[in-house]
Amino acid sequence: MEVYLDNSATTKCFDEVAELMTRIMCEDYGNPSSLHRKGVQAEQYIRYAKETVAQILKVNEKEIFFTSGGTESDNLAIRGCAYANCRAGRHLITTQIEHPAVLKTMKHLEEEGFRVTYLPVDRTGCVQLSELHRAITGETILVSMMHTNNEVGTLQPVSEAGLMIKQMNPRILFHVDAVQGFGKFRIHPKKMNIDLLSVSGHKIHGPKGVGFLYVDEKVKIKPIVFGGGQQSGLRSGTDNVPGIAGMARAAEMIYGDLDRERERLYELKEAFCSGVRQIPDVILNGHPGRDGAPHVVSVSFRGIRSEVLLHALEDKGIYVSAGSACAARKPQPSATLQAMGISGELLGSTVRFSFSVFTTMEEINYTLQTMYDIIPVLRRFSRK
Repeated sequence: MEVYLDNSATTKCFDEVAELMTRIMCEDYGNPSSLHRKGVQAEQYIRYAKETVAQILKVNEKEIFFTSGGTESDNLAIRGCAYANCRAGRHLITTQIEHPAVLKTMKHLEEEGFRVTYLPVDRTGCVQLSELHRAITGETILVSMMHTNNEVGTLQPVSEAGLMIKQMNPRILFHVDAVQGFGKFRIHPKKMNIDLLSVSGHKIHGPKGVGFLYVDEKVKIKPIVFGGGQQSGLRSGTDNVPGIAGMARAAEMIYGDLDRERERLYELKEAFCSGVRQIPDVILNGHPGRDGAPHVVSVSFRGIRSEVLLHALEDKGIYVSAGSACAARKPQPSATLQAMGISGELLGSTVRFSFSVFTTMEEINYTLQTMYDIIPVLRRFSRK
């Protein structure tokens, strides 16, 4: 049996998405900037994608900008707004457990003279609103906070944070990295006081290399890529029509059955966590219940290196992650787990299991039984 439980890293593309993209690449392959019929056909796919995404978010189509993925969306949101609003202030706020696309962008801006506050988190990986309240100053121009943590599945109080920010200073921009939350929850930026929202296609059973950034029409933002002036000049470059249309189709399918599928994922998660608790000397990180994301479970296995367990499971056809898969195979301590106060011994013994619409209870049971069989053996070897 092959069991893929690394869906926070990437997901299997829906067949319908692959078919649509193949048709566009092989038949409706025009450049949407061209004036002839082929170009008009391609532009219709872009329009379909904007309409689809805008309806899901309950925003205006002109507020959707397509990118190459979550990393570019985060960069455009943070750098574009920092540069455009620096006369109003040079203070930015984020959290210690953000994706590297946010944290490294913030570090880059610090080198350019911006001041950044990195909010701490509690043992579950959650930001305290009191810390955010204390951090905001008259110089603050942007707050960036993830919706769902990619390593442990903790949900941040995004709605409450958005309301607090706007009550303190309506001019402060609020950016949310929703790469892990989009497709699992209904996210409505207008209602939640979110000014900018980043999303990636390959986390929702769409293609890699495409994403989008929602930008409220009132936001002052500068481009960070220059060229032909596509997408109202904010994001130049020939539109990736197959990717954009494929991502929209994936989003359409995911949100067409969101509530039922989320409930099913929570049931899988509960069964998995209950089974994991039967293993001695394990710690479930973050929120293992329904206070966390439905698709992510982080487990620390005392006495077993995460890479050893990962490959032992791989030998049985089970694919998981040793933390995050976003750092180009560079083994290093998890900043998220460190910020949560996880001890040094457990930092190197933590494995992430992440589920999708394709995950079945049979696969969960097989994974649990496999761990029951191999973990005692691995622990015996590790003690020698």
